[in-house]
Amino acid sequence: MHMSSLNKTPLQEQQKSDENTNNNHNHSKKRRSSENRNHNFDYPQSKRVKENEMSEVPVPKRANFSALTNPNGVSKSASPLANNKPGGTKKIIIKNFKDKPKLPENYQEETWDKLKEAVIAIQTSTSITSSLEELYQAVENMCSHKMASILYENLRVLYRTYVLQNAAIVSIWDMGLDMFRIHIISHPLVQTRSVDGLLLLIERERNGETVDRTLLKSLLRMLSDLQIYHDAFETKFLQATDRLFAAEGQQLMQQRDVPEYLAHVDKRLNEESERLLHYLDQSTKKALISCVEKELLGEHLSNILQKGLDNLLDENRLNDLSLMYNLFSKVKNGFQELCSYFSLYIKKRGRTIVINPEKDKTLVQELLDFKDQMDNVVLCCFQRNEKFINALKEAFEHFINQRLNKPAELIAKFVDSKLRAGNKEATEEELERLLDKIMVLFRFIHGKDVFEAFYKKDLAKRLLVGKSASVDAEKSMLSKLKQECGAAFTSKLEGMFKDMELSKDIMLAFKQHMQNINPPGNIDLTVNILTMGYWPTYTPMEVHMPGEMVDYQEIFKKFYLGKHNGRKLQWQPTLGHCVLKAHFPLGNKELQVSLFQALVLLMFNDGDELTLEEILLATAIEDGELRRTLQSLACGKARVLLKVPKGRDIGDKDKFIFSKDFTNKLFRIKINQIQMKETTEENINTTERVFQDRQYQIDAAIVRIMKMRKTLYHNLLITELYNQLKFPVKPADLKKRIESLIDRDYMERDKDNPNQYNYVA
Repeated sequence: MHMSSLNKTPLQEQQKSDENTNNNHNHSKKRRSSENRNHNFDYPQSKRVKENEMSEVPVPKRANFSALTNPNGVSKSASPLANNKPGGTKKIIIKNFKDKPKLPENYQEETWDKLKEAVIAIQTSTSITSSLEELYQAVENMCSHKMASILYENLRVLYRTYVLQNAAIVSIWDMGLDMFRIHIISHPLVQTRSVDGLLLLIERERNGETVDRTLLKSLLRMLSDLQIYHDAFETKFLQATDRLFAAEGQQLMQQRDVPEYLAHVDKRLNEESERLLHYLDQSTKKALISCVEKELLGEHLSNILQKGLDNLLDENRLNDLSLMYNLFSKVKNGFQELCSYFSLYIKKRGRTIVINPEKDKTLVQELLDFKDQMDNVVLCCFQRNEKFINALKEAFEHFINQRLNKPAELIAKFVDSKLRAGNKEATEEELERLLDKIMVLFRFIHGKDVFEAFYKKDLAKRLLVGKSASVDAEKSMLSKLKQECGAAFTSKLEGMFKDMELSKDIMLAFKQHMQNINPPGNIDLTVNILTMGYWPTYTPMEVHMPGEMVDYQEIFKKFYLGKHNGRKLQWQPTLGHCVLKAHFPLGNKELQVSLFQALVLLMFNDGDELTLEEILLATAIEDGELRRTLQSLACGKARVLLKVPKGRDIGDKDKFIFSKDFTNKLFRIKINQIQMKETTEENINTTERVFQDRQYQIDAAIVRIMKMRKTLYHNLLITELYNQLKFPVKPADLKKRIESLIDRDYMERDKDNPNQYNYVA
């Protein structure tokens, strides 16, 4: 320490110093009892004089300082004065000991006894015999001589035997924390600056700067240990977080598209999770993550979905959809909003496919592709969530029935195109998978009876003309329909297959029967016996056939009725087909044709040239059907007839000539019949038949319900009908059927209550 110049002799200074020492000692004694009562230690600062420190002191030359012994017996030597000339600058040089002073014997034990006595005195609120300065010096000496660990262990034993066994006394650590909290960190200025500094560092890190995370962790751990983390820091931190992300969400929603925005939100959530991992207290986790999710997602759910969901689904961006699903699952109402908008998208997109008549040709394939796409989204992006699966089903069922009857008709025709012979688009396994997908669409249709009507008509053509690609595929489809709709739905379809099987057995018996009879002409006959109730209704048509064919029909008729007495046979020429052996100058051929085509060609055995009128009178084929038949023979790919004049359309005055120059590389040639496109009238007729069948079903359901209930109110009857009927029906249609049954005396209105019906036995 520096010593200033004084106008006093060294003796006077020493005397004053002694007086001060005595005064301090007396004052120390007066305070000791108070200190003992408070159980507090005062630790005086040690006074050290550094080597080579200088001070100008005007004193005469004296002998070397004598050695002073401190109360603990440690000697310290004073250095002699050097260059102490009168009138010159005086220097006091204090040198370290050349050798480390040795402690007296038993110093450790004696010193510990003294310290232990003082500690116990404090604990028992008694007087301390030694001064606090002396005790402090003793502790310092022990630490300087490598006895700190021994002293620590001895004091820790006292700490454990006294402090920890007295619940009313806090531990030294807790007392230190409490004092630090009260006197330092709870000071308004210190706390404000500390917390603001923490928030500033975190804000910088959020802005992309690099900060000292170790420092943040230490400071926040300190606040947590002091039990002021929540009140002093967390509240302000969450408020700052809320303000930051609220402003950021509003800004970025306007500047970025949805995929970019979702990626940013995911990045922010990961960053906050890292902060929780590195320095934030885990108690902040729930509130912090909820704050980020609320401000960046919860406040913008509708905007995100309106702005980007349709585009993500249109472009099939599976990764972005997965991210959207994962993020929305974290916020309140996120799933509900996403599921709702997902359903709206399906309804809107599906309606554009179904409603537009121009898309009828591709409607079913587009629906299948759309369903596959949405299924893939639910599977890959929405984790097969049951809510989204149900929303997908409900949305498809909603839009596919926006256009009554037509989707059912088109699905039936699509199945026909896949089951018809000549379909080489798929293997049997692929066809089976396709039928499964078609059945999914079929489940959504309300008018399943419309599907059944068109499917039955097409199935009849495939079975009778032999155009079915695979009997196994046909039966597989039938099994799927039966499993979906029940045995009643497929009973007629199954009857059609049974008829075909029985017809084979009948024909085997007929062939055996014909072995004993000479057949008329060089012809062969195969007959399919169809049960009228199973098969579609066909318009009867009488045509003129060659005598040999008529005779053969009569032989079969007698054979069949002989085995099945009481039945009636009605021939259907519209469903017949033939194989003709044709002799052309350039070679013989076999022609695979319809019955109408065969009747026309057989006429040219009697003449090489015929007019339209002559053919019409001879065959009695309906005019429109005959024109299409002649067109297929004279204007198709295999032109066995020549038309005069040339042209595609058949005129009333046209002539037809047998083509002697006809040739073809194939021996058996199939001449396709030109199919009349299904007219609007035919569709109306099919739909009308379906409507008529529905009326019968409604009547049967009403009678069945009333017979069981005997008496029933109108509203309850309507409810029961809706539960039992499997097709869409309007209340007005039900009311008409009820009135019809009342008129026919199946039921009656109650005389006292017009809204109540009574069953009439």
